[in-house]
Amino acid sequence: MESSGRVGVRNPRSGGTEPSAATRAPGRKVTAPRAIATKLKRLVSDPAAKPRVLDLFAGCGGLSLGFQAAGYQIVGAMEIDELAARSHAVNFCKGQPEDVIEHHAKPRDITKIDPEELVEDFELGPIDRAVDVIVGGPPCQAYARVGRAKLREIAEHPQAFKVDPRANLYLRYLHYIEVLQPLALLMENVPDILNHGGHNIVQEIVEALDAMGYVARYSLINSAHHGVPQMRDRVYMIAFHKSLDARVTFPAATRFCNLPAGYEGTRAVALKFVEDLFGGSAYAAPDTGHRGLPAAVTAAEAIGDLPPIMLHREGKLRRGARRFTELTHYRNVRFDRLSGYVREMRTWPGFEAGDGVYDHVLRYLPRDTTIFEAMQQGDEYPAAHRVANMLFEEEARRRRVKRDSAEWKRLHRAMVPPYDPSKFPNRWWKLRENRPVRTLMAHIGKDTYSHIHYDSAQGRVISVREAARLQSFPDGFVFCGTMNPAFRQIGNAVPPLMARALASEILESLCAACNEVDHGHPRTAAII
Repeated sequence: MESSGRVGVRNPRSGGTEPSAATRAPGRKVTAPRAIATKLKRLVSDPAAKPRVLDLFAGCGGLSLGFQAAGYQIVGAMEIDELAARSHAVNFCKGQPEDVIEHHAKPRDITKIDPEELVEDFELGPIDRAVDVIVGGPPCQAYARVGRAKLREIAEHPQAFKVDPRANLYLRYLHYIEVLQPLALLMENVPDILNHGGHNIVQEIVEALDAMGYVARYSLINSAHHGVPQMRDRVYMIAFHKSLDARVTFPAATRFCNLPAGYEGTRAVALKFVEDLFGGSAYAAPDTGHRGLPAAVTAAEAIGDLPPIMLHREGKLRRGARRFTELTHYRNVRFDRLSGYVREMRTWPGFEAGDGVYDHVLRYLPRDTTIFEAMQQGDEYPAAHRVANMLFEEEARRRRVKRDSAEWKRLHRAMVPPYDPSKFPNRWWKLRENRPVRTLMAHIGKDTYSHIHYDSAQGRVISVREAARLQSFPDGFVFCGTMNPAFRQIGNAVPPLMARALASEILESLCAACNEVDHGHPRTAAII
């Protein structure tokens, strides 16, 4: 699993979140363990060396892709879902022998594989040299109220997660940190992790990492501020081993997005239990940009170049699995007239698409085409339900169907969605072409109503490739399986552009630590 780019030894750029007193480990300088010293020495001594990344809970590879693009080497991934694991292998072992791809494509259960076994399985060499950076997002279903005592126990008893194996996967994540001793790590998760029944899981993980010798901070960041055409709030935690004396910072916004009012309320709930640590907050307020920055990437800028899909309107679309076997050619538009976002998605190094894409396919929803057509941009399910009833009444009058008759009831069932609009207000949503879209969730693998295409003439939900574009996956990235699993993989992923921004920020801090070592800085020269 190779990538382009070098670590080298260079000066870090300015920018990013302004560091506070909590960005460095408190107290005296921490002596580097042998594993940390060995890894840093490799990066300092070889200008072409790349930090080696292990991706836990990797999914199809959103984090891996972002880190690869920033100049890291992806050496392994842990993923339990069979098709997501295969997608990761196909994309990140590209060009390697078939047996290598098949080996990396095997689904792996982190609760059943110890770090030493994984290092041996991927042939990563001695345990103290295997991995420089660990990334991943333990599934949020795992958040039973374990408590600080259990998390702290990890530092002293690495098998503590086995005391309570009820899917406490973040404990397993910490176990891998404890054993593999990376220079740095990144964890991603949903905002609810900050307030899980009044329980701030991330703050407790920060404290557990402190006991392991790491300084960590976390932030609640919206991807729309970082070039992703999607208003996606997620928690990101970055940590460095204290002996590096590295700054923990988060990327500066590159886009301005005035988020809808609902996001402010959701954030307030999530941040209710943010606490102080070491005399300062372990939480870093994100940079949300300013009006002088370019506006957030819109839905039209992200997917407007893809060809219209009209098969459903022509009676040519049928129910059943959608396979990615037919090439859909791009529209005949001059490349320089495409949006900058589209140009990047088409030409991402190593993931160029060529003449078109193979996954521009969509779900068969014959009842809903006319509803989608009549909805206004920004409409949600209550509006869709009203539209459906209006269309039904018109059709009943046209057919002269007697009210409340058996035929009237059959027609109503055929034309009007059955969900109560008071209970499912956000179930449907029609994209606004001049705004970023709402968060893509794994649930799009079931119905896709949360992202109805803004073009009424097409009267449809988004395609697999449009979902991938909105999540910032390049057009040459392959999703294994059929349509529904592909949608699920996309919805579960970290947007690669967001991952790249975070990876670049981490790399700057690692390079700064390398610079200090290379120049004999008195605080870090003792590391090697």
